[in-house]
Amino acid sequence: MTDNRPYHFDCAIVGAGLSGLICAQQLQKSGLRVVVLDKSRGVGGRVATRRLENTCVDHGLPFLTVTGQYSQRLIEELSELNIIQAWTGKVYHLSSDDVFTHEAANRYIASSGINAIAKHLAKDLEIWRNCRVTLLGLAQGPSWCLIGDDSANFAQPIFASALVLAIPAPQALMLLEASKSVNFPEPFLHQLEAVEFKPTLSVIAGYAPQSQTELLQLSWDGVKFIDDPYLAWVGIDSSKREQPEQPVLILHSTPEFAQEYLDADGLEVAAQKLLHHASVRLLPALDQPQWVQVHRWRYAFPSVSLSLPCLFTGEPLPLVCCGDWCGENLVESALESGISAAGQIRGIFS
Repeated sequence: MTDNRPYHFDCAIVGAGLSGLICAQQLQKSGLRVVVLDKSRGVGGRVATRRLENTCVDHGLPFLTVTGQYSQRLIEELSELNIIQAWTGKVYHLSSDDVFTHEAANRYIASSGINAIAKHLAKDLEIWRNCRVTLLGLAQGPSWCLIGDDSANFAQPIFASALVLAIPAPQALMLLEASKSVNFPEPFLHQLEAVEFKPTLSVIAGYAPQSQTELLQLSWDGVKFIDDPYLAWVGIDSSKREQPEQPVLILHSTPEFAQEYLDADGLEVAAQKLLHHASVRLLPALDQPQWVQVHRWRYAFPSVSLSLPCLFTGEPLPLVCCGDWCGENLVESALESGISAAGQIRGIFS
């Protein structure tokens, strides 16, 4: 399956989240020529860190825990390299009747931001950023033809003998349905259609430096809310940083709350509601931040998963869809799915 075209690869991977990166790593180690394309400026997907106000904030995944063999291996590797560190922060569950219950677990954070994990996995990979794939076609070879959005970063089509879509199932389905020149197997499309996601809003809030003392006196560093209509999580993100200049909190909404504002032009009202609710349930000062930013996660976590490691078809050409939506456990499922996808692709070239 060799090809002399300048932009021809053995495998093209769309999506630079955990699944896409671990899949690319595995394939590159097998000697295949691989390219990863992502519509974002960075890598990692929901393993996300935003840099602002002289600090960084993890506004997606807050920390790592061991939930299976794949996350265990990753945590061991990252710990040996000092990319992640054990976090001693205290996490509690808060019930609807305001009862706090301590949740004991070994958690791992990256003091420089959780996105350091993705950057490590992306090392030595060929990654094209700011590249949105809008259409798929078939070319001579035979090979996949990936067409972009005509941006300067994606001015020419990319050709690949095999294709991996490491993106949320609804996005993969939209791409396949838009590619009308290609006939995809109906059962394959139906399996993608069956996967469902729920959204989340993330509110990043920075507070006056003098409020650090009050926050340090709290019994918790993170709170998981049980049966709350607005909030799913509140964490003191600055507790993960070395010598933070000011307290910074991250709030994650419930899917039901996020759904109400998912397509709103602005999210200021949503942020104010979440902060006020947090101030009522946790600490009055939480509705008085110095600055606020909001991020919309349309595909925060799967509510109906595939229950398979990945989704493969050989028709019309090798295509694998993978991601955390293939299983029930976000990070563990993402890693397992990416590794499984790599195994499917390796089998084609062996």
